[in-house]
Amino acid sequence: MKYNEISHLSHPQHKLKFDYIELPFKCDGCKEAGIGSRYKCSICDYDLHTHCAIPSPSITHPFYTKCSFQFLLRPPGDVARFCNACEKDITGFLYHCRSCGFDLHPCCAKLPMVLDDGEMKLYLYRKVSASCDRCGRKGRSWSYRSKCKKYNLHVACVKEMLVESWHELYYGRGNGRKLETSIPSIRGTLQAHHHRSKGKVKKCCEMAGLAMQFVVSAVLGDPTALIAGVVGSLMSRS
Repeated sequence: MKYNEISHLSHPQHKLKFDYIELPFKCDGCKEAGIGSRYKCSICDYDLHTHCAIPSPSITHPFYTKCSFQFLLRPPGDVARFCNACEKDITGFLYHCRSCGFDLHPCCAKLPMVLDDGEMKLYLYRKVSASCDRCGRKGRSWSYRSKCKKYNLHVACVKEMLVESWHELYYGRGNGRKLETSIPSIRGTLQAHHHRSKGKVKKCCEMAGLAMQFVVSAVLGDPTALIAGVVGSLMSRS
């Protein structure tokens, strides 16, 4: 077997080959959005996040110190499940704690505790007291917060933005529109939550926009500086 190919239980008929794409895709494992690194079957148009393609059989998480999460191909039981990180439904691959009943999307489970590009650091929190710069609400889901504590972004809000903006793309109604028109603009939303002088609002929104770049990249399963730059440049055009 080639070094960049794998076999996966969810798609036994063909090998999956490592690929890199700067356009969004839908992971056929966890059913969530992705960008960047993936494993793909070109014959069947089957895609997996790297976290879904090469999962850890079991993991622990610092937010749930008493839990042991097992990787599963499908949610257990007949009851609807939701991710304890982003509060979104789980319909595919997941990490599940049998003793506590907690569930995590694979990409949520592997979200970095710190996003750092050398200039800005964002820290992952299970809950923060400050409001989110996207929705204005508090304590809704896991959040990324800047070291200066001025910028807060719910993981759930980032996912909502992506789902809303790429819904047509995923369901074949986008007529092949480019990613530039699919990335949502966040300037207006951010300005609504920062009642300062014009100069300070602009600077605040620029910094929060930079924060959003990192969080989007992490949520999509590839928190690399390159992808953050790609997403950021596309956001600036929206």
